[in-house]
Amino acid sequence: MAIVRVGFIELWVRDLEKSLEFYEGLLGFRLERKEGKSAYLRGYEELEWSLKLTQAELPAVRSLGFKVDEKGMEEAQAWAEQEGLPHRLEADWGRPRMLRVQDPFGYPLVFYAGAEKLPRMLQEYHLYRGPGILRIDHLNLFSPEVERATRYYQERLGFRLTEYTEDDEGRLWASWLHRKGNVHDVAFTNGEGPRLHHFAYWLPDPMAILKAADILAGARRTDQIERGPGRHGISNAMFLYLKDPDGHRIELYTSDYLTVDPDLPPVRWSLNDPRRQTLWGHRTPKSWFLEGSLLLDLEGKPLPTRPSPLVGIPEHVT
Repeated sequence: MAIVRVGFIELWVRDLEKSLEFYEGLLGFRLERKEGKSAYLRGYEELEWSLKLTQAELPAVRSLGFKVDEKGMEEAQAWAEQEGLPHRLEADWGRPRMLRVQDPFGYPLVFYAGAEKLPRMLQEYHLYRGPGILRIDHLNLFSPEVERATRYYQERLGFRLTEYTEDDEGRLWASWLHRKGNVHDVAFTNGEGPRLHHFAYWLPDPMAILKAADILAGARRTDQIERGPGRHGISNAMFLYLKDPDGHRIELYTSDYLTVDPDLPPVRWSLNDPRRQTLWGHRTPKSWFLEGSLLLDLEGKPLPTRPSPLVGIPEHVT
């Protein structure tokens, strides 16, 4: 399938104004439209909105969006029909044709090709706010069947594997897969699922990661810093993990590496290698392995989750 890249995420939040104060006010996302109970935001590099917030009774994830080319829309619909997956065509602001599909694992995917272009803001540096959020980078999904999901996304959706985690018995605990040419557009993490683990936005450089931490500290909001700053062993990226007012986890992310070569060999990590999660920085908190966001089905109802047969969390946690 001709998937280009991760495109957007839609979150349900309990208090839209409180969420906007976090995403727009603290992190500096650009608010492009506010209509009814929904708001549409983007980073400074993006020509399309990439974050939709919708006020609802419970916090959850409504959509995981992927951009495709025109051929990809046809392929996605054929795939959904062939697999017998729940699906329907929809429209949203700036996106006149979207295909919503519940994949075989329950993840609420949305595919789209055409999108209304917003004014270019990349070099309007005098308008930048916060640490300088540039673009959406990836989604990380909790899965109780990482190996099956990884294989399916490779074989049916055309993702390439860049890095993975195995235990001593050769069982797959996590995987990182890409379409756009860096470490990942989507990752699968072992755990109760299907749920969202986190979504990530690209920042311009490591100093922007530190600036984000300073902003949270200045606002007396360090309780929303869950993990970091630090550098991952996996992906080599600098990171900072935050929890928004509803508990949705967002990663601020930068400085991974190029993965465009078709013969690029995937990097294997041992489950209990202390450098895997954190090349340097504080140990990972237990919450990072256990807490995630609920997903919704096509009708907006929470999807049931189930535990993974792979029990436990890696060593070297706080």
